[in-house]
Amino acid sequence: MKERHSALCVEEAEDVVKELRALLVKTGIVLPSLGLDPVSLAREAPRTLAERGRCSAETARRLAAAVAK
Repeated sequence: MKERHSALCVEEAEDVVKELRALLVKTGIVLPSLGLDPVSLAREAPRTLAERGRCSAETARRLAAAVAK
């Protein structure tokens, strides 16, 4: 049962990251390193974290403008 719950948590997190990536692309923002943090998946009961990674100041500015809308 725990394994199934863990798998569902990871699947849900992957779906959310895909959705975020798609929405960002629509605004012209690409975060190549966007994904799941592998360390957060290593626990017996994963606490999935999305890793945004580094981005340029210009990308950060566009991201802030998109969020502000």
